Amino acid sequence: MKQYLEQHRIITDGSFGTYYAQKYNTLELPELANTEYPGRVKEIHKEYILAGANLIRTNTFAVNVEAMSGNQEKVEETIRQAVWLAREAVKEVCEEVGKSKQQVFIAGDIGPAEGQGREDYCDLVRIFLKEGISVFTFETFGALEDILPAVRMAKEAGATVLVTFSVNQFGYSNQGLSARKLVERAFDVEQIDGVGLNCGVGPGHMEKIMQSIEWQKGKFRIALPNAGYPKRQKGYLLFNNQPDYFAHTLQNMCEKYGLDIVGGCCGTTPVFIRTLAEIIEVNRKKEEQTACIKVLPHLQGKSKAFFLDEEGKVKKKKLIAVELAPPLNGEDDQLLAAAFQLKESVVDVITFPDSPSGRTRIDSVLMAAKVKRETNIAVMPHICCRDKNAIAMRSLFLGASINDIHNMLIITGDPIPSLERQSTKGVFNFDAVGLMNIARDMNEEGMTRTPISYGGAINQGRRNLEVEINRVRRKMDAGAEFFLTQPVFSKESVERIRQIKEETGARILCGIMPLVSRRNAEFMRNEIPGVSVPLEVVNRYPEKGTKEEGEAVGVAVAKEMIALAEDFADGYYFSFPFNRVHMLERILE
Repeated sequence: MKQYLEQHRIITDGSFGTYYAQKYNTLELPELANTEYPGRVKEIHKEYILAGANLIRTNTFAVNVEAMSGNQEKVEETIRQAVWLAREAVKEVCEEVGKSKQQVFIAGDIGPAEGQGREDYCDLVRIFLKEGISVFTFETFGALEDILPAVRMAKEAGATVLVTFSVNQFGYSNQGLSARKLVERAFDVEQIDGVGLNCGVGPGHMEKIMQSIEWQKGKFRIALPNAGYPKRQKGYLLFNNQPDYFAHTLQNMCEKYGLDIVGGCCGTTPVFIRTLAEIIEVNRKKEEQTACIKVLPHLQGKSKAFFLDEEGKVKKKKLIAVELAPPLNGEDDQLLAAAFQLKESVVDVITFPDSPSGRTRIDSVLMAAKVKRETNIAVMPHICCRDKNAIAMRSLFLGASINDIHNMLIITGDPIPSLERQSTKGVFNFDAVGLMNIARDMNEEGMTRTPISYGGAINQGRRNLEVEINRVRRKMDAGAEFFLTQPVFSKESVERIRQIKEETGARILCGIMPLVSRRNAEFMRNEIPGVSVPLEVVNRYPEKGTKEEGEAVGVAVAKEMIALAEDFADGYYFSFPFNRVHMLERILE
């Protein structure tokens, strides 16, 4: 196939799923037809080949254990039958028209599935390889990481590997990554032979999105747009029938970007592929690919990260962050009083949680903006993934920036309480790493003058610490510059943070929560997940102690934890129950 591409463009088939639903007036999973209606599957493959496609994808996009109700044998049977039907279709068409079978390629098609793990994708590759497949298409993915082991497995077997990503009209995948970043990462993977975009958008939007991509040499370039945008009618997705516009737009994209593989995704029928095949120059000399389009600017602005001094150098001191919880109502007098009190201290940044436990509080960004305006202290709202999608998150970052908020703590966030789930739904389009990728892309593309400085959270109490260490590394790869930990109350907890620091080199502010009474300690021990308060700490508080006695114990425990972390922590992240920030001076004295 790679030799063929040196002298030719390849035209793929169009959408199997939407065409199958239209042709046979059904809403059933089209992949089930491999075993239930094999004649239908073969007929569609033949239609696409006769229309001019010389790369057809097996009818396996949604074949996975989840779709097959956990039946691995069903997965293997479906793939085996799909490969056989594709080969039979090629054989019959070539016999009918006297065409060489060597001019029509068959690709094992693999699509994304919710809950699919890396090993699951490897299992699919193993089955395809067993059936003799030597070309793979990994299509409609929103990120690269989960399929990398499967990509490498396919390549080690000598296969040609094609990877295409799906993005929306704004150029972002459902995991928050830009088309530019997705393609850029794929170019860095040696085992990938071809990369591009498919699905998500029509040809016009795909052409505009491709302008943002800085193409490199050495890999085949792919574009498989949708027919356009569908309307839903009686459960069916209906696309406008504009094959001429589709084909001519792809022709323009071939001329601009030196595309090697073109075809269609959702809504494209054999009519679309026939129209495309009639106008695309297939036989050609391989033109010199240029790294055309535009060269994107690098970071130009001055970072306003809270850990930098006025000259942009990292502060040579223990960093101090203090959390102030936004009120549950509209009364912010106490919080503002606490903020003004902190203004006179050694605090580097004040942080504001984003409705922890999924309960409504004043918005963290708006609260941060008011405190910044009134006190001129550096502020850092927490941003969680529960309540907003990628569009809203990007708008939030831009709005924060123009209000002089340039530090963010990006977290996945607590789920909505179970009693409210019938009336309120969480978004969770992505986790903290996905949102960090959005922030990084915005820093590189749209906010170069005032880049966001963002960090992440560390849960040192996770049972498998290696999982947390790997997650910290992923966040650092996504641009996280610092980390705040859960509060520590024991030497064991501090030592787990020390291990994370030693293995990742991350900038870590150790969480310190000076509990103020026995009741407060018991509540944190029994009611708050992720916070581990040992019984011996609880017992240090008197049963019916005064406010002063409770605070004295809290100060003492906080000092002990700071002493344990002194030799490795880059700073401390204080969270005072009931915003009792007056305790900070006693702790740091």
